[in-house]
Amino acid sequence: MSISEQQAAKIRTQPGFIAALDQSGGSTPKALKLYGIEENTYSGEQQMMDLVHKMRTRIVSSPVFDGKRVVGAILFEATMDRDFGGKPAADYLWNDKKVVPFLKIDKGLADEANGVQLMKPMPTLDDLLKKAKSKGIFGTKERSVINQNNAEGIKAVVAQQFEIAKQVLSHGLVPIVEPEVNIKCPDKAGAEKVLKAELIAALDKLPADKQVMLKLTIPEVDNLYADLVKHPRVLKVVALSGGYSRDEANKRLAKQNGMIASFSRALSEGLTAQQSDAEFNKSLDTAIESIYQASKT
Repeated sequence: MSISEQQAAKIRTQPGFIAALDQSGGSTPKALKLYGIEENTYSGEQQMMDLVHKMRTRIVSSPVFDGKRVVGAILFEATMDRDFGGKPAADYLWNDKKVVPFLKIDKGLADEANGVQLMKPMPTLDDLLKKAKSKGIFGTKERSVINQNNAEGIKAVVAQQFEIAKQVLSHGLVPIVEPEVNIKCPDKAGAEKVLKAELIAALDKLPADKQVMLKLTIPEVDNLYADLVKHPRVLKVVALSGGYSRDEANKRLAKQNGMIASFSRALSEGLTAQQSDAEFNKSLDTAIESIYQASKT
């Protein structure tokens, strides 16, 4: 079995969740602030990225972070290009931790139109996908956002997501399609219903030998996405925390059968730079265990 087949089997069958460690430029100051590092204590992009890399390294190298409960991790491009424990990030994750490495590939969100935010253009995507493949990345993640129940907007989001997904598949990587429904969407349940229909239509058109993953907001109607979980073109359906607290996200996720977590902020909640290693590992262990349990349902 090739490494990518082993990794696909792990994602498909093993209980656990995906750690989203992919805060990028825009969300990094906020992530550092929550981690106890104020914006006035560093200057410039380089110093900021060094600090966030230190934070991510502390998470992934912790003895409580391993492939038994964490099946995958999503990296930002700058993280993929760096090392963990003296080894290239993706190699370290898979070879040392048995955690499947993913890469965030979108360049952020365009301005809102028709109640949604599409992804900004990615003119250099092919080069990035070649590099990712060469570095041992298994799959990618690309995010757009649905703010309103607008059928035209939702259709456009899914069309763009699957266009990018096909480009990713052509490089032998597995795309995580992420059309996030904003938890503040006034008709969240309605938007999710429209989204589900669009996703099924797009999945049905994929070639029989291709699979994607879906990263979705935890739905208002429990098990709304059961048909997506069972769809033959879907390797896994994962949930984003979307601004819910960890407790709230876990509570909602536990009611969705077959859907696992892919949390970012909800994973690092409560971790600070000021904690001793023992305190940090204990806090991380509690977070990992709670998200793991919510993902097992």
